[in-house]
Amino acid sequence: MSNKVKAALVWCLFPDAGTARVVAGTLLEEKRIACANILPTVESVFTWKGVVSSETESAVLYKTTAEHLEPLTKRLEELHPYETPAIVGWLVDETSPQTLEWLIGSLS
Repeated sequence: MSNKVKAALVWCLFPDAGTARVVAGTLLEEKRIACANILPTVESVFTWKGVVSSETESAVLYKTTAEHLEPLTKRLEELHPYETPAIVGWLVDETSPQTLEWLIGSLS
């Protein structure tokens, strides 16, 4: 693996777009993310405490870098209103040079 900076993404669900927007604003101010794409309405079907449920939620895809990935997921846990938020992060295999430059500049 090279020493070059890698992009990272984090997926997280919220009870509504307003809550997602507030958390995104905090993370932007703290320079933990460069961008948050908020999908205002998604249907989630899941098992919680042994019961299959279906809820309307808002999904967010956060754009960041590998070095911010772990601190971002920890901060999301602190800010999130759910008892057990679904927070999933991963490294991006390929990123255009322009996007990577923008990410690095946004997080500096």
